[in-house]
Amino acid sequence: MGRAMPLPDELQPDNLVITDPGTPTDRNLAMELVRVTEGAAMSAARWMGRDDKEAADLAAVESMRRSLSYVDMSGVVKIGEGEKDKAPMLYIGEQVGNGNPPQMDVAVDPIDGTRLVARGLPGGIATVALADRDSLLQTHCFYMDKLVVGPRARGTIDLSLSVAENLHRVAEAERRHVEDLTVVVLDRPRHEGLLAEIRAVGARVMLITDGDVAAGVMAALPERTGIDVLMGTGGATEAVLTACAVRCIDGDMQCRLAPRNEAELALVRAEGFDPGHVFQAQELAGGHNLFFAATGITDGEMLGGVRFAGQQVETHSVVMRSFSGTIRWIDAVHDLTKLRARASGA
Repeated sequence: MGRAMPLPDELQPDNLVITDPGTPTDRNLAMELVRVTEGAAMSAARWMGRDDKEAADLAAVESMRRSLSYVDMSGVVKIGEGEKDKAPMLYIGEQVGNGNPPQMDVAVDPIDGTRLVARGLPGGIATVALADRDSLLQTHCFYMDKLVVGPRARGTIDLSLSVAENLHRVAEAERRHVEDLTVVVLDRPRHEGLLAEIRAVGARVMLITDGDVAAGVMAALPERTGIDVLMGTGGATEAVLTACAVRCIDGDMQCRLAPRNEAELALVRAEGFDPGHVFQAQELAGGHNLFFAATGITDGEMLGGVRFAGQQVETHSVVMRSFSGTIRWIDAVHDLTKLRARASGA
């Protein structure tokens, strides 16, 4: 039997391709994170369509907090949801993980699209991201103007340009007509002017009621999702989570803080930010080691939702790692009998 030929570097398993042997983030933490999002999604899915946002969010938070405690890292929550609407949350500054190296920043959104889950609507996901310590942007400004595209349009977008010019640039990079582009936008009154500009150029529009992170990730994955661009104003928390995924995908993203009133404008300035500054993806989520994981709660364009079948539960997830550029789509079947026995210590 002949000796097997070695795999070329680009085909080596990503957990073996390292440039600095011995660093704690050589292992793929995203694979540990997917267990966190799977658990949160399964817990939240029990509340699907029951019109109780807080109960669904609390179930996801409690599951996520418990699962994060087993992840082999010393993590600090830098981006947490809940402050805006007084929902249950993993608190900013909370210590997570088992305390071992590496030291990581943690960004969480136990349910991106809480209202979607509460009403049984498509697109709710559970998501977590990690980055090197002190590399995630923090602000108390709730909203940001956003522009997200995929890898082929990387380097073409400019938030300071008009909607029409950005869409023409994206279309040229994609080698398509503007009329063939699909732009995802949150369905909010504040976007009436934006929508008019998009439609005037002739691009197609997909309106979503919620799910800012999922929409941004979909725009960075146009070949899989059919979404080419995300435009509009959405949550700053969601922007940082999206930036983690965009950097793993090697897409492109620009954001600008969007204070709603003079008080928020003063807060932005007090934090040391220029209100007109356009943030690049690497300013939102810096460092060289970023990990992103998301699991569908309700069926969506990007991920299927949680499905219960007797003592089995089916989940659908995506996990990413910036170091290798690896994106994994994971369909999993969980045995509830064994999970419950494990949880009870049996």
